[in-house]
Amino acid sequence: MKRPLLTWAVFAVCLAVGLGGMIWLGLTVIRLDQAQADARRAAALEENVRLALWRMDSALAPLIAQESVRPYFTYNSFYPAERAYTRLFAELEHGDVLLPSQLLTFESPYIQLHFQIAPDGAVTSPQVPEGNMRDLAEMGYKSSEAIGASAARLDALRTRLSRERFLAALPKESPVIEAQPGQFEQPAGKSAARQDLSNVAEWQAREEGIAGQKGKVPQKFAQRQQMAQQEGPAPETQRIEFVQQFYQARAAPPELVEETLGPLWLDSELFLARRVGNEEEEYIQGCWLDWPALQQWLTGKIGDLLPDAELMPTAEGDEPGRMLAALPVRLVPGALAVYPRDGVSPIQLSLIVAAACILLAVLAVAVLMRGIVTLSQRRAAFVSAVTHELRTPLTTFQLYTEMLEDGMVTDEAKRRRYFRTLRREAERLAHLIANVLAYARLERVKRASRLERVSLDDLIARTRERLTERAEQAGMMLAVEAARGAADLVVLADPEAIEQILLNLVDNACKYAANPDHPIIHLETRRAGDRVQIAVRDHGPGVSKAEAGRLFRPFHKSAHDAANSAPGVGLGLSLSRRLAHRMGGSLRIDETVRDGARFVLSLPLAADAS
Repeated sequence: MKRPLLTWAVFAVCLAVGLGGMIWLGLTVIRLDQAQADARRAAALEENVRLALWRMDSALAPLIAQESVRPYFTYNSFYPAERAYTRLFAELEHGDVLLPSQLLTFESPYIQLHFQIAPDGAVTSPQVPEGNMRDLAEMGYKSSEAIGASAARLDALRTRLSRERFLAALPKESPVIEAQPGQFEQPAGKSAARQDLSNVAEWQAREEGIAGQKGKVPQKFAQRQQMAQQEGPAPETQRIEFVQQFYQARAAPPELVEETLGPLWLDSELFLARRVGNEEEEYIQGCWLDWPALQQWLTGKIGDLLPDAELMPTAEGDEPGRMLAALPVRLVPGALAVYPRDGVSPIQLSLIVAAACILLAVLAVAVLMRGIVTLSQRRAAFVSAVTHELRTPLTTFQLYTEMLEDGMVTDEAKRRRYFRTLRREAERLAHLIANVLAYARLERVKRASRLERVSLDDLIARTRERLTERAEQAGMMLAVEAARGAADLVVLADPEAIEQILLNLVDNACKYAANPDHPIIHLETRRAGDRVQIAVRDHGPGVSKAEAGRLFRPFHKSAHDAANSAPGVGLGLSLSRRLAHRMGGSLRIDETVRDGARFVLSLPLAADAS
């Protein structure tokens, strides 16, 4: 018992060390694979963030550019056509030709309102004309409902924000666009007094880009130029005076300072605002963005890259790499839409396959070791049991033969009794050796038995005398009971194997089921479908469930069991079952019998048996 336990203990230690090393190696490989997967995920996320920021900035660029180039006078509902660039925030005069601002009818899903804050704090909007301007707007430019909706938004803006808050939020120093004196001066090297009036139009066209931002040539100069061309060459002094007046008018715009339009947050609302003015007065102009709509629009642009992305106002300490360039907004990317690697990675699959192979190998080794240990135990039990079985009859042989040889037994009856004992022990040894040799022959030769067509009556007749003799030796009686018609049945069997099986069954009944009250062993034959059943039943103590589980195992009796029970090594039933299987039959114990034990041998009928 100690040696198998030691073997299993060594196996368990080796298995624990090996599995521990494999588990540690597997976990290390999985951690490295996970780190690599995380790096790939992070790289893919950063690439998607970069693409998402580029998409959103590209989408915002037209909107920001459009608002940045708006002239300052468009923040009024109407402006004078001739004095839009030449007089900064001039009051309207009688006779001015008014043009509607582009912002009067401007509509955008992402801009709620354009506004202008005067130096005195008054908040106006080009979308909300007042007084006569509203009447003029309603005549053909904008409906009263639209003006009312814009007015409601303007009222909300007035109640929430003030000029001081805008000035505090706007940067102290911003890039500005200043009027350059040289932009509106006469080109160098040319005398106005010596230039023909036709060159005025040429200079005017050459500086059209600057004039388009700062002002237009006054209409009176254009009319006078046209009149001069119709009337012919004017006196030199008139031409000089005209050209001087023209350049003086062009060089006389006010010193305009316009800051670059910049975004800012106030009360969770997003604005684009700038300072516009000169040394005397300063206005704040800008637009109120619809941040929820803008946010939904921008996140829709990147839904395929970052489906869970969110846009949040920037805060101090945010990563610059995740902020929009056009707006003070940071991107919260969320999760990736598609992970670069789905399912099990190749490394993980390899580990799973390797673990499965290792487990199968461990299981195979465990089964093999169990078989080896079991075989070793059976061999040890067999050797001890056989040694005990041989020692008892040999001792009897030695003692009786010495007594007979020395003439110590003179009584003839006692001498005959001694001889019967010697014969019985010899038969016992012969039966033991026959079983061992037959078992060894079955283990060595795997081919099937040589089957013969033999009637059931002949089988019983061939073995009946020997079985009866064995029962009488144990003081018991053999009763043969055949069902009606069973004696004429023909089976395919090996008669020698059948004889050995029945002898083992009767021998076991004689050794284990001796019952003085009912000393009968029943040998029953009957037909069961396409098979014949031969049953051997006794009326002994029976077989317990625990014993029935190992009853057909070879060499299941140890020396201790053999010494404390009837003689035998536990080989007869195992041999009998194997012999039955070799003939295509079976041998089992009938567990329904409670009074004694009943073993049933089942054999196939011959093909033409009816």
